[in-house]
Amino acid sequence: MNRFKVFLRDKNKKSVFRIIKEVLILTYKKKEIPFYYFKYLYRRGVTNYLDYLSLKEQRTLQTHPKLHRQDLVTILDNKLEFALLAKGSNIKVPEVISYNLKSKFYFDSEISEIFELDELICFYEERFIASKLDSLFMRPIDGNSGVGCFKLYKDKVQQQLSNFGETILKSNYIASEVIKQHSDIDRIHPNCINTLRLVTLIKEDETTEIISAFMRFGVGNSDVDNASSGGFFAGININEGTLKKKGHFLPQFGGAEIYVHPDSGFPLQGFKIPYYKEACEAVLGAVKVIPDRLIGWDVAISIDGPLIIEANSQPHMQMSNIAHGGMLKNKAVRDVLKKLS
Repeated sequence: MNRFKVFLRDKNKKSVFRIIKEVLILTYKKKEIPFYYFKYLYRRGVTNYLDYLSLKEQRTLQTHPKLHRQDLVTILDNKLEFALLAKGSNIKVPEVISYNLKSKFYFDSEISEIFELDELICFYEERFIASKLDSLFMRPIDGNSGVGCFKLYKDKVQQQLSNFGETILKSNYIASEVIKQHSDIDRIHPNCINTLRLVTLIKEDETTEIISAFMRFGVGNSDVDNASSGGFFAGININEGTLKKKGHFLPQFGGAEIYVHPDSGFPLQGFKIPYYKEACEAVLGAVKVIPDRLIGWDVAISIDGPLIIEANSQPHMQMSNIAHGGMLKNKAVRDVLKKLS
């Protein structure tokens, strides 16, 4: 309902006649009621609405068994399994400091059982001393969209765990080093790690192509950049590694289009992403280790180069749609959907 209210309030709508016409055409051609039309395609600037993936086509790419192997999906969608596999391969990821499976806490080769908040505070105080770090990034092992993620600070352990400790004890969490973001990206937004989302597709000829690239930015003091957690995203010119001119908030956060970061005022268009070529090489190399046919890779750009934060077997294809003005403009995407239909 909130998303529909955004549509109703939007002054950039096409005419009622044109909206009805396009919805009828999409219903006929896509063989589904195009509710997705009212998230973005109703806007005046979208003239090539038939180039956008329908909801059915998005789900086909995300879930079809000919694109996804269950054994690989299990690894991709579990942050701990992915991090441990990466450690034993050539995939560069942030260092894992510790993790817990509810009451069992793992550090190095030691296992501790922790049930009380005081014990938990002592455990992380010791981890900070051992790792010589000032902060840790905490993530639910099976979470998504940035939900449950936060930075744990050495000088605020007691205060933070008084609020989050019970959640950690009842859940499965992974604690990793906090990445030092490249200074060029800090100029846009320094309060969180702003990641690239690179989507790879193993094509019918068994070569791999990056079919979508966009960058996600946090706003305010949020610890995460996810658009589904209130941040925004901007498309990347795949061959050049530069940002496109517009950023986009998802409909549930107002659906606004912006041209500068709302906090820093930094213009998006033309920003050259540092280590972009290396980031692309990193995900193409990672596909060789985990050869699922469609993967969304989250890549951070550190001061020393790209690090793969995590991988997703069901990447948000609507954001790819918006970032690239319709994913059906891509021949590889059209070919795989044709093969699967």
